[in-house]
Amino acid sequence: MSYVDIIFELVIGYIALFITVKFLGKTQLSQITPFDFISALVLGDLLSSAVFDDGAGILKVLLAIGVWGFLIYITELLTQKSRKLRLFFEGKPSMIINRGKIDWREMKKNRLDLDQLKQFLRSKDVFSLEEVEYAIYENSGGISILKKPEADTPTCKDLKIKAEQKTIPLTIISDGEILEENLKQAGLDENWLYKELDKGGVKNPKEVCYAEWQTGKSLYLQKY
Repeated sequence: MSYVDIIFELVIGYIALFITVKFLGKTQLSQITPFDFISALVLGDLLSSAVFDDGAGILKVLLAIGVWGFLIYITELLTQKSRKLRLFFEGKPSMIINRGKIDWREMKKNRLDLDQLKQFLRSKDVFSLEEVEYAIYENSGGISILKKPEADTPTCKDLKIKAEQKTIPLTIISDGEILEENLKQAGLDENWLYKELDKGGVKNPKEVCYAEWQTGKSLYLQKY
């Protein structure tokens, strides 16, 4: 197989994989289950094996990717329609801490040890098992926790403090480029932006790697 053939098959395979992943949706990347993980590995392996197999042409590569992608799509469709199939393919979450007590049976079932559990808890800013009322081991391999009332952070409602309404910050400049759509969404214009940049000692937006705006706050920016 010539270098040109390898490059050609890689480019076509890359486009086919990109289209397949976009078609399957974000599930392949977020909240990934063991089945999704294996599916993604097989997709990549199909391409790599076909590229270095002299007997496999580009049509066979596309056929393999297409059929495997279609099977994954059908599986996702079935799991959306049927709870039984969803449990079969994805499994179900396990409550590994129940009312402050570790469920050793669930720990053993999910092949978890105490060190792994403590690592999961630390990732949730929990450094003591005593603080946890419930902990659920999710299908994606992550953990969700509910702290005990005495260990939980009080809310504004608990403290009877009137909280300000939160808004999502909008990115105004990214990598030196003004995002016109976000600027309009904020109800602002470039004249306002250049005045704010001037206050920050910036003459040209290309000097800014990142800038965001939020209601009630001044423009936040980071220069290169």
